[in-house]
Amino acid sequence: MQTQIDSVFSKYQFNGSVSVIKNDEILYQKENGFEDFNSKKKLDENSVFAIASLSKQFTAALVLLQEDQGKLSTEDQVSTYLSDFQTKEFQNITIQQLLNHTSGLSDFGNGLHSKPGEKFKYSNKGFRLLGEIIEKVSGKSYDENVQELFEKVRMKNSFTANNFNGKNFASAFTGNSKNFQEVENMPKRLAKKEISVPAGGILSTVSDLHLWNSALYSGKILKPASLKKFMEKSSDRKHQILGKMGYGFGIMMNLGKPEAYFHTGYVKGSPSLNIYYPETQTSVIILSNIADKSKGKFFIFKPHKEIKQITDAIQISIIELKKDLLKKNSTE
Repeated sequence: MQTQIDSVFSKYQFNGSVSVIKNDEILYQKENGFEDFNSKKKLDENSVFAIASLSKQFTAALVLLQEDQGKLSTEDQVSTYLSDFQTKEFQNITIQQLLNHTSGLSDFGNGLHSKPGEKFKYSNKGFRLLGEIIEKVSGKSYDENVQELFEKVRMKNSFTANNFNGKNFASAFTGNSKNFQEVENMPKRLAKKEISVPAGGILSTVSDLHLWNSALYSGKILKPASLKKFMEKSSDRKHQILGKMGYGFGIMMNLGKPEAYFHTGYVKGSPSLNIYYPETQTSVIILSNIADKSKGKFFIFKPHKEIKQITDAIQISIIELKKDLLKKNSTE
């Protein structure tokens, strides 16, 4: 694994952090390149990245926590909580449909692109609205809610775009290491309506995201029924980089082997990928802070895709080896 992932770093001159942890054991960790291309400050294990749409799984967990406390049901209509949804066009949209991107909401304009529940269409607006519902039923801001979640999981280096303290930030850049431009107003721009904190405005580190994966999938955050809802495929997605997959509540999943839960994230200059393999309790975190927009997202996510292909293949090999050993032991 080390040789293969190292080759991805070399092939793409990958500027970012990659970490593979099984339980609490670091199997692989490497940082390469700069936290700040202007000052040439190097990345390290404490570098804080904009994680973009990885934020959505935190929002989904917060919604399910409210359900665990009896403050809402994911089957409720959004119109119960948000007055803008009480018109005929929107009144049948449910919280569940916001969570799995089947609401039909258009991110551009104020209409619908399809009937609620009819098909998958990725919507940042849907997750911004989920943030508003969380605030309404909890009586606290989204930032306060997610900060409580960070504290529960002991994620000491995670923040929202609104409450970042300014230390070790891997500021986002476009271009490449020789010809780069810093993305302006980071991370504050992530809190604006066009992106929003619940959809893409959380900042974190590779180690904190491992803590998150471990706590979430081991049942330390959600009740078993809620965790099952989170992980259960309730819609299908054709991802422009990774292909066909299932989608749960703010999380994607492999349709075939190995069993894996993951999400990509992209805001200008910051591509990311978080993967969790439950059969071996292994996390793979890939964070970066530069992206060459001129080459398109398919190129930008090539390192992430190749690392996932490597770790997927290793997971399959490990699981098959375990089965063979169990079979061998049972016949002896």
